[in-house]
Amino acid sequence: MGVREGFEELYGAAPEGVWAAPGRVNLIGEYTDFNEGFVMPLALPHTAVAAVSRRSDGVLRLHSADIDGPVVELRVDELTPRSDTGWAAYPAGVVWALREAGHAVGGGADIHLASTVPTGAGLSSSAALEVVTALALDELYGLGLTRPELARLAQRAENDFVGVPCGVMDQTASACCTEGHALHLDCRDLSIRQVPFDLASQGLELLVVDTRVKHALGDGAYAERRAGCEEGARLLGVSHLRDVAYEDLDTALARLSDERVRRYVRHVVSDDHRVDRVISLLDAGDVRAIGPVLTDGHASLRDDLRISCPELDLAVSAANSAGALGARMTGGGFGGSAVVLVESTDVDSVTKAVTEAFAAAGFTAPRVFPAVPSAGARRIG
Repeated sequence: MGVREGFEELYGAAPEGVWAAPGRVNLIGEYTDFNEGFVMPLALPHTAVAAVSRRSDGVLRLHSADIDGPVVELRVDELTPRSDTGWAAYPAGVVWALREAGHAVGGGADIHLASTVPTGAGLSSSAALEVVTALALDELYGLGLTRPELARLAQRAENDFVGVPCGVMDQTASACCTEGHALHLDCRDLSIRQVPFDLASQGLELLVVDTRVKHALGDGAYAERRAGCEEGARLLGVSHLRDVAYEDLDTALARLSDERVRRYVRHVVSDDHRVDRVISLLDAGDVRAIGPVLTDGHASLRDDLRISCPELDLAVSAANSAGALGARMTGGGFGGSAVVLVESTDVDSVTKAVTEAFAAAGFTAPRVFPAVPSAGARRIG
């Protein structure tokens, strides 16, 4: 059953519209967003889809086709951060963030959701839910939000309502990406550049290896690393690690006595530099040369940030051993997915090598699929 039909069955009338917002993979630049650095995500074809209608009585009704359970019914004027509403906290948090920002959404809404973005795979399934809700309400209530404003409100929903201290990359990617491009995002001023990333024309593919190891960013490990980065910035006398130049990294590290903070600073500053390297290579048309940069990024995430896991490390090593041009984990870590840059002719052999390596290690079989740079959030019906 489609989302529109599901809405009609639930709520007894046709929705006013249907919207979609994608998940994302991040090509390069990890844990740099909350350090006001640089990231380079691309939208996936996998989307969260929402059928939505306005209400006038202040009631917010939420339902997911993907999760067993009844309609969640809340009141817009009673929405409270950190309330235990499970999956519904993501769309409810958006309504709360809009309300708190002074936008006229007090009438409420009926929302029915379905998503093809794999959950727990580091592909921003939560951001897709937030952005699709924000876009639908923006259009229905005539709020006039820009896409960066919409992304910021969705981020606030996750930070302050749900309680996950994520940066703004995931929501911006879902809201702003365009088909056939990667998004170069400056997380300080939210300026964006659409970078052509047509791999097919180069005889290349970017694969996602979903390790099936579920990660949860609310477990404290993400927040601990964010706090460590903020401590590093404080000790170095800068507002954010973005302000530490790569050329000055060794000098900066020599000033830090805490080994853990030193590792975090080294990762963030070097990953910002890796984003710059990837941009330069893509601008020069040398797409294959970004492969080793991806692999370097994985080593930094594994050794300095220490957010990898055995399955991610195996995905990267098995893919590279089988002839991939480069690979790295993507997303928040502790599970989730890796991205692998491969020649189109090597897709089957690399996929086979990774799958066999997982089987030999006794791991759950991974899910491997192409990451096709796709469109951001949009109305579809």
